[in-house]
Amino acid sequence: MMKLYISATGIKKLTISSSAAVTSGGGGLGLLVGMKGKGSSPGIRRISYRTLLLPAILVLGLLLSLLFFRITFIMLESAAFCSSSIGCLGWRIFGGSDSAVLREELMLALLEATSDGEDGKGGIESSTSLPSSFNDLVKDMTSSGQDIKAFAFKTKAMIVKMEQLVESARQRESIFWHLASHGVPKGIHCLSLKLAEEYAENAAARSRLPPPQYVSRLTDPSFHHVVLLTDNVLVASVVVSSTIKSSSIPERLVFHIVTDKKTYTAMHAWFAVSSVNSAVLEVRGLHQYDWSHEVNIGIKEMIEIHRLICRHKFDRMKRETLANEYENDKDLQYLRPSCASLLNHLRIYIPELFPDLNKIIFLDDDTVVQHDLSSLWELDLNGKVVGAAFDSGCGDGCCPGRKYKDYFNFTSPVISSKLDYDRCGWLYGMNVFDLQAWRKTNITATYHHWLKLSLNSGFELWNPGALPPSLIAFEGHVHRIDPSWHIAGLGYRSIMNVTESILENVAVVHFSGPAKPWLEIGSPEIRSLWSRHVNFSNEYVRKCGIVG
Repeated sequence: MMKLYISATGIKKLTISSSAAVTSGGGGLGLLVGMKGKGSSPGIRRISYRTLLLPAILVLGLLLSLLFFRITFIMLESAAFCSSSIGCLGWRIFGGSDSAVLREELMLALLEATSDGEDGKGGIESSTSLPSSFNDLVKDMTSSGQDIKAFAFKTKAMIVKMEQLVESARQRESIFWHLASHGVPKGIHCLSLKLAEEYAENAAARSRLPPPQYVSRLTDPSFHHVVLLTDNVLVASVVVSSTIKSSSIPERLVFHIVTDKKTYTAMHAWFAVSSVNSAVLEVRGLHQYDWSHEVNIGIKEMIEIHRLICRHKFDRMKRETLANEYENDKDLQYLRPSCASLLNHLRIYIPELFPDLNKIIFLDDDTVVQHDLSSLWELDLNGKVVGAAFDSGCGDGCCPGRKYKDYFNFTSPVISSKLDYDRCGWLYGMNVFDLQAWRKTNITATYHHWLKLSLNSGFELWNPGALPPSLIAFEGHVHRIDPSWHIAGLGYRSIMNVTESILENVAVVHFSGPAKPWLEIGSPEIRSLWSRHVNFSNEYVRKCGIVG
């Protein structure tokens, strides 16, 4: 008989009576086992709960040993990847995957590097000690056994350093790009020298322009008069050639080319020996004009102030640090020689240059005419002096980089009280001028008045150039013409945003900006608009190695 006693404290007593027997085999052997607590008979064996303690300790020791080796392995394995071994240990023990741990640690390290100031060097001693490439970074990290935090800080420091190098290279590239726009290609320089030699040796190159039978057309108001101020023979030939080719009535065209004394012989020789079909053309040098004393003084004063404005801009840029000096590419264009060129600024004296003309079309020498301009002479300017386009192929009211804020200094009360900050400036370079209406105004006098204001204001009223004072002087005298007549800015790199259809449909394309089409820095995509009008079969062009 077996009795089992259970209490709240566990098993207290297990008794198996002597009458209970277990028989094995055929009953030949009997085994009697008795379990009893205190006071039991001596024949019964006693087993206490303390007897089980030793096996439990052995099992627990084995488990702890296995756990210790596992933790050690994990910590060694994680040392190269985690900035916090305990953090990795928790993820690995409690079910986190390796990729999740790495992602979490990397995210935390990157966030810490991001918030650690602008330089992001995070304790890295010097930028000179940074790896120079990704492969060097990998070698550095694996050889020194650094954690993810060090990797994040060092990577950011490398990126910051590379960004600075890229920005410095961009600034220097911009400087070199603008410096390249200042030069005269050797082919064009050669052309002027060859033609000047031809003028001296060949009587035909000195023949009268135009021939005597066509002289009367030079002042005949029934003809279409085109004015061009330039000292570049090749580009003058392109303007004339493209205008004639595009005209429906070229026999009514009369070209008036004004150049300086040094270029006069070459310019005259070119058009004397190269026939101009149908149209009539004259070449005049500035030294051939007999202006009044008052006009001479005004021109000298105008040029001197423009030179001072350009010089002031140049000196200010030199005083600034490199980072600020060339922050805006547009600032560099003010260093071009045309900034103080007499021919560039003489357009404000067109009524004095052509006292016998009533209406003209003015073309800059960096333009190409693609469509007939005849209807512009019939255009009614509604009593205004100049017809000009405002938009430039990007939609109504669109004039990127040509608002008054881009030309004028609105921190000056003189400017802010007079002009509208967001107003679009009209395009200078293809314009219809009513010279009769001009002579009835004080436009030229107003131009000079504002030049003197700029002089007295320390040259801080506007950026260098002929357009800013002209915008003020012609205020109220401008008639808006359709933007399809004129698109400008083809000498800037941003012109690539203009669609091909707009370039084809516009009447006059204007390569305003540093990248002239006759320079190597000119955009290859649009240089053909200009080069298609160059006579590459001309003897002098071939001798000077001018190519498209």
